[in-house]
Order: sequence, then structure tokens, then C-alpha cells
Amino acid sequence: MSLENRVVMVTGAGFPNGIGAGIARCFAAQQATVVITDLEGAPMDDAVASIPGNVGSLIADAASQEAMAKAADEVKGKYGRIDVLVNNAGAAGPKPEEDLPNGEIPAAFMSDQIWDMQLVVNLRTTYASTMSVVPRLEDGGSVVNIASVAALGPTVGLVAYGAAKAGVVHLTKTHAIQFAPRKIRVNCICPGLLYTRAWEMLTAGMKRNNPELANVSQREIFQNIVKQQTPLGEEQTPEDIGNLAVFYASEKARMITGAVVAVDGGSSV
Repeated sequence: MSLENRVVMVTGAGFPNGIGAGIARCFAAQQATVVITDLEGAPMDDAVASIPGNVGSLIADAASQEAMAKAADEVKGKYGRIDVLVNNAGAAGPKPEEDLPNGEIPAAFMSDQIWDMQLVVNLRTTYASTMSVVPRLEDGGSVVNIASVAALGPTVGLVAYGAAKAGVVHLTKTHAIQFAPRKIRVNCICPGLLYTRAWEMLTAGMKRNNPELANVSQREIFQNIVKQQTPLGEEQTPEDIGNLAVFYASEKARMITGAVVAVDGGSSV
């Protein structure tokens, strides 16, 4: 499934252990040229070092149409084309210890500011990046949106995050129709349980708010949740997400658009 001579942009990929970097590794393994973007302060050099192949990086706010248009112009100026956009930028949250009173869960208290922040980082990022990059994308190109299984059903503890990711699913289907005249395909992946920075935050909150977990490691807490919620019994990896993203972007998926697939070990069944 070689993607040689293809140029791929992956947003929110500045952390080496994150989903974005894993996606970038999968594209690079198929000989694509990959450019990762993230915010100022992300360990971009470490992320690039974790991706063997022809990889570049840019600082760009995925929620800003102006910033992403500038980044896309830079990529196209350097490489001559853009074939694939992966909208990965986003963040689960808010951080309970910073944003919530008395350790309450987000469903019990959510300020306007927290709600708005969640929609910016998890929904506007997809919209702004798409609307900025697609005019510069090659006809016949591909957009891959990263949502979440939280988009597919109720998420009491992550209500704004789930609502935002459901919006990403909606954008996927809308843009699949909107960009079809240019043969640009738009598809979506809903990751399940991956031990990313978001789960590090969530398991830290669980330890803090549940005395019975005081002597249980965060990794053990996460693994127990995986066993309880995943029929296949295993956590997912960034490369599990990346493998589907590569397929979506390949000629093998030339008649697939508007698709929404959960990579979650069966947890959303």
C-alpha cells in the first residue's frame, strides 16, 4: 500500500507517544512525506525523531484558519503538493484539579469557558484545518478526521468532549458530500481506549478521588478499565489508528467516503 510521492499533513502530532505521531509513523512507513503540526511548546523534535522517514514539522494552531492556511502554503511551497490531511488535533479534558471545584466530575459542573474551550480544541480544530487545507489539497485527495468513541453514545463524564467529537462525525459526513465534486474523500476514525496523555490525566483524577485506588498504578487502573469495557480485551495503540488512516488515504479506499469506523476493540458495540 505504498504512498510514495504523497504529502501528508497531520495536526496535533507533536507528542511522540500520541495518536498523531503514531498516525505519522504509519504514513511514513508507506513512503509518504509527512509534515506534523502542533502548538508552541509541544516536543516537536522528539516527535519527529520518533518517526522514521521523510518528516517535517511546523508550529501551527489547528483551530486557526489563518495559521493553518499559512502552514499549508508552506508545505505546498516546499513539497509542491498536499494529498492528505489528518485532523488529529484535540484534547480530552478539562483537567479536574485545575478547572473543577471540589473534585466534581465535568457533568456536575462546567463553566461556559470550559465548554467553549472543549469545542474549540475538539471541533473547531477540524473545521478550521479542513477549510484552510482543502483548497490547497490535490483533487482526489483525502481528509481523515479523528473523532472518538465518545461521539457514538452518552459520555456522562466528558459531556463537552463527546458533543464536540459528535460534531466531528457530522462534519465528516457533510464534507464528504461537499468535497465529492473534487473527488476528495472524507472519512472518520473513532479511537477507543489508548493510554495517551488524556488517560494519564483521567487516571490521576481517579487515584486522587478514590482512596481504594491509592496503591494502584495509573497504568493498572487503565488496564482494568480496558478489560471491563473492551470485548477483545486489549487496549488500542496509535498505530492501530494510523493503519486505518493509511487505508482511508490509499487507492484501495477510492470508493469510501463519509465512513465512520470505531477502532475500539468492540467497546462501542
